[in-house]
Amino acid sequence: MNGAPLQRLDRPVDLRHDHVLGNPTAALTLVEYGSYICPHCHAAHEVVSNLRDRFGDRLRYVFRQFPLPGDDGLRSAALAEYAGATTDMFWPAHDELMRRGPAFPPGEMDAIARQLDLPEVGDNAVAWENALRRVEADAHSARASGARGTPTFFINGRRYEGAWDEASLAEALQNSLSHRMQTATLSFASWAPSTGLMLAVTSILAVVLSNTMFGPAFESWWHMPVGFAAGDREFSLPLLEWINSGLLSIFFLVVGLEIKHEVTVGRLASRRAAALPVAASLGGMILPALLYTLVIGGTAYGHGWGMTIATDTAFAIALIALLGDRVPVDLRVFLTAAVIVDDLAAIVVVALFYSGSLSVIHLVGAAAITLLLVLLNRTNVYRTLPYAVLGIALWVMLHLAGLHATLAGVILALVTPTRPPPNLRALTAQAQAVLVEEMRAGDAVMKHGPSEPALRALDAIHDRIESPASKLLRTVTPWSSYVVLPLFALANAGVEWTGEAVASHARLMVAIILGLVVGKPVGIFAGAWLAARAGIAIKPDAYSWRQLAGAGAVAGIGFTMSLFIAGQAFRDPADFAAAKVAIFTASIAAGCIGLAILWHRPERRATD
Repeated sequence: MNGAPLQRLDRPVDLRHDHVLGNPTAALTLVEYGSYICPHCHAAHEVVSNLRDRFGDRLRYVFRQFPLPGDDGLRSAALAEYAGATTDMFWPAHDELMRRGPAFPPGEMDAIARQLDLPEVGDNAVAWENALRRVEADAHSARASGARGTPTFFINGRRYEGAWDEASLAEALQNSLSHRMQTATLSFASWAPSTGLMLAVTSILAVVLSNTMFGPAFESWWHMPVGFAAGDREFSLPLLEWINSGLLSIFFLVVGLEIKHEVTVGRLASRRAAALPVAASLGGMILPALLYTLVIGGTAYGHGWGMTIATDTAFAIALIALLGDRVPVDLRVFLTAAVIVDDLAAIVVVALFYSGSLSVIHLVGAAAITLLLVLLNRTNVYRTLPYAVLGIALWVMLHLAGLHATLAGVILALVTPTRPPPNLRALTAQAQAVLVEEMRAGDAVMKHGPSEPALRALDAIHDRIESPASKLLRTVTPWSSYVVLPLFALANAGVEWTGEAVASHARLMVAIILGLVVGKPVGIFAGAWLAARAGIAIKPDAYSWRQLAGAGAVAGIGFTMSLFIAGQAFRDPADFAAAKVAIFTASIAAGCIGLAILWHRPERRATD
């Protein structure tokens, strides 16, 4: 499993076990995990009633217990199940509990039991114990289905992620086209290998188009100049350059934010936690570069060593996710941390070794903008607009300075504020106070919702809960994964596979393949082993050294970053084409080797 929340019910609706209200054979099924002491469930109760009126026999409704912590939560859930078991009056008990709750004064539940004429619990101890077991079974089902709070709805077995109002739920139940598209998109995006699959599809499409009659037109399309003019001034770049320098800055922004998150609160926050993947990553960069340089010798291709140090994060993580529980969680953590360090090193390498001639005046301008960004951070400016404006200006200055402009994404990520964790208790109390004030009976007349001051206060509270860096990472990552990287692959992966290109660049191709397929895994393994042997780091017992070697092999999938660096290193189209063929070959081989190593689960050691 990839650790993402489940999207489907772990236990299908069973007419013999579940409480079903409405037509048992209805085409639409709405399952709710709820609690009688949850105020949100009481609000949703009225919405469900309206939906039943609206859909009639087309809808069946199932309520499963997911009691909130506390005696009243468990007792109210057990009371409803006890009513169903002893007198077949679950739904009357359910409705009465929803009508009288969510707060139950002393004696209130006893009054409900008397109203429903339920048998005394003392005379039916077995039935009460069975009710408690049923509540626990429902709660276990809720957790297994990915429910994190109450209420959680499932429509025809799939978790509903939208708003709880009647219009939104009705649209979802009607399975409108927009809802189907939204559900399919969310399901695909939550599938861990989806980014790698998108990259694979666009890469294959680029290769196919390049080797058909559309190849010349496909190639010329990416070199079409695109820009804008203001008076006599014009700023224009080929479409390929806009993608590789402009859009890819978004990818590097995500990488920078991930690095910042890992260093501050993530896997690299402590020295010992970071030591093993950092040492492995360093070995996985140094050895491939040395191996490439050794094979190339003193030829004109010597400056292409940067191609062998990078790992394609999307493909590597996607392959690991496809292996499921064959790969321990700790090994995924190790590989993710290692490739993040790889990404940072690759960005620095591009900035230092693959930039053009430098313009001092524009470098000074870029430095000044960077200082302004740092100043914004130091003065606790949390609005995103100043950072966005200065980030664009920094990109322009770096481009004009001769450095690779994608470096702007990393700089912007490092200066984006990461605030201290919020006091959730205080913020929740403040939000509750705002809502209570808005719900006062005297103010509820002739109002359709919260006032503008209240909405601004709630916006401010919501804004404080998440740091700007975390919010930006959450917002930008889907664009990077599903727009930027696929476009990059489509623009850069196209290559005409000819025997002539391979024959005339055999030495270059061998150097790239050896660097990625041999140098990368051996370097990662050696770096980790030396760090553990020296006592700098400790390898977790959750995975073996063989499995670590398999992760190292997977890290040999260079693809995106290797293609990017190849484009900067080789301006000659023939050299670039040969490098792309080698990167393709090496990435496929590395993936297959890693898959073969990790496929077999290690034998469990006998325990005493």
